[in-house]
Amino acid sequence: MRQAGRYLPEYREVRADAGSFLDLCFNPELAARVTLQPIERFGFDAAILFSDILVVPHALGQKVDFIQNEGPVLEPVTDGDAIRALTRDRFLELLEPVFETVRQVRAGLGPEVALIGFCGAPWTVATYMVGGRGSPDQAAARALAYRDPGAFRILIDLLVGVSVEYLCAQVKAGAQVLQIFDSWAGTLPDGEFERWCVGPAREIVAGVRARGVEAPVIGFPRGSGPLYSHYARETGVNGVSCDTSLPLDYIARELQPSLAVQGNLDPLLLVNGGDALTRRVDEILAALGEGPFIFNLGHGIVPQTPPEHVARLVAQVRR
Repeated sequence: MRQAGRYLPEYREVRADAGSFLDLCFNPELAARVTLQPIERFGFDAAILFSDILVVPHALGQKVDFIQNEGPVLEPVTDGDAIRALTRDRFLELLEPVFETVRQVRAGLGPEVALIGFCGAPWTVATYMVGGRGSPDQAAARALAYRDPGAFRILIDLLVGVSVEYLCAQVKAGAQVLQIFDSWAGTLPDGEFERWCVGPAREIVAGVRARGVEAPVIGFPRGSGPLYSHYARETGVNGVSCDTSLPLDYIARELQPSLAVQGNLDPLLLVNGGDALTRRVDEILAALGEGPFIFNLGHGIVPQTPPEHVARLVAQVRR
């Protein structure tokens, strides 16, 4: 869950020299270096590709910038004409630096360390494309989906198609596991959740399988609460990332009997450390450690996390 990030001083050194954030994502040597940094420091069981979900709209021709202390800013697509103006003509060509990063990382990892590739889920990527930036409620995308579902369907279908291509190319380059991040799934009511989250995830999984890709797929429908079980049942994923709010007994009862689960430590507990962290790690391991399980956070690690807390966490889990 965003291992290579602002909490590591060695990452900040590379980031300072890289130029813009997108420059870092598209520089294979530097992106590979920061992907490997957490493995070298902590000995994790897997590395996750350093990139960003918004390289996909960038490769479709949408203007994407990352503003310091503000985050991503996109030129919004707000109607059918803007959506139809997007092009996939050079999609894989423009993302070749990402695939080169995957190749370099795979070459730099030992055989015992897995490499995770990823994409943003169509709904989550669309919220940025339509809204022009992140928002607390994804109102712009939700409104467009209600106002003009036909145009919004064109956008989602485009994102499904290119996501299949993108993930398959990552596997060809050396990724062994794939993750689909639907960070804003929890903002949708159940019918819209089915239409814009579950359906597209199912199509992506079916699409990569149709191309002969057998790599396990992990879905992350963050914030979807009891709809997690529906997502797990209906999408064909091999595992689900569980967010911080999902109760451990629900995960063990409703999800783990049928697929692997990943999660779900609160990232702020990792910041604060101490006895509360130790207790919660033990609770998670006791509840989920006997089934198919990847210990992880319930969302991305935050910049103020002390690296020594990460080292202590890894030691506790390994014991």
